[in-house]
Amino acid sequence: MLTSLYFIYAVVALAFLFEFINGFHDAANSIATIVATGVLKPVWAVLWAAFFNFIALLFFHLSVANTIGTGLIAPHVVDPYFIFAALTGAIIWNLFTWYLGLPSSSSHALIGGMIGAALMKGGVADLNLLGISKVLVSIVLSPLAGGIIAMIFMSATNQLYHIFSRQKLNKTFGHLQLVSAALLSIGHGGNDAQKTMGIIAVLLFSGGFLGKEFYVPHWVVIACYLVIALGTLCGGWRIVQTLGTKITKLTTMGGCCAETGAAIALFTATNLGVPVSTTHTVTGAITGVGIANRFFATQWGTIRRIIWAWILTIPAAGLISGGLMFIV
Repeated sequence: MLTSLYFIYAVVALAFLFEFINGFHDAANSIATIVATGVLKPVWAVLWAAFFNFIALLFFHLSVANTIGTGLIAPHVVDPYFIFAALTGAIIWNLFTWYLGLPSSSSHALIGGMIGAALMKGGVADLNLLGISKVLVSIVLSPLAGGIIAMIFMSATNQLYHIFSRQKLNKTFGHLQLVSAALLSIGHGGNDAQKTMGIIAVLLFSGGFLGKEFYVPHWVVIACYLVIALGTLCGGWRIVQTLGTKITKLTTMGGCCAETGAAIALFTATNLGVPVSTTHTVTGAITGVGIANRFFATQWGTIRRIIWAWILTIPAAGLISGGLMFIV
């Protein structure tokens, strides 16, 4: 029993490691646009993003955490070994894509890890196919929604060039971008931190630490928001470069429109309890800005590489976690 308890502690620590890597890997989501436009230097950008990642705990209910905890996998198959395999598969894939500079989804890596471990342990019967189908639909809808909203905003604000000088607009939208970047970081923290909350809570629930009803303890909520903020502070600079410069050239106006479009999509998804990918949403929003400005100025070769990373994330993380589940 003592060994089992220590292993549970170790798996909780592994969950926090995943949350830290999530913040580290996804820092680019929050800061790439504001760094690329020169509104904030990188050090100030990560401080700005990390602060708003943390205070996201003031804005959202725990709908996403409940979806991860009980809406994807049958709770009876969850044990420390299951969570260990799922988290390890997600972490390995996250680090691999970070090394390549690809903005893949930490969220979908985690979900892929859970699916792979569940399939190896109990088969298809232990999957909540309705819950998983919602996540799969969000893979398409979240970047599409972020892109469409950003494209509409960009097309509308482009008309301001007929009224005001470019210099004045760049200065004005530079100030506005501080607000849009803050909203994006709140949306990022609100959706992504809750995924690890759900993992830790379902682990504690399966071990009998939460009683008869599933819930997320307050200490888990605060700790997850804090850890993702610390991960953001460390920043994943390889991905910052990809998102900030390799999709399309961004102005302060374009950066503001991209961040606002992504933030609206993230706030909506989080309030609906859908665990979407912040990475997908931000990438879609930046692409939408590029299309609104000039279709052929968008770097479609880079976008194709990113899309391949998206397609491969769930099955790759699932294969890794399934293999680990087989071993343990």
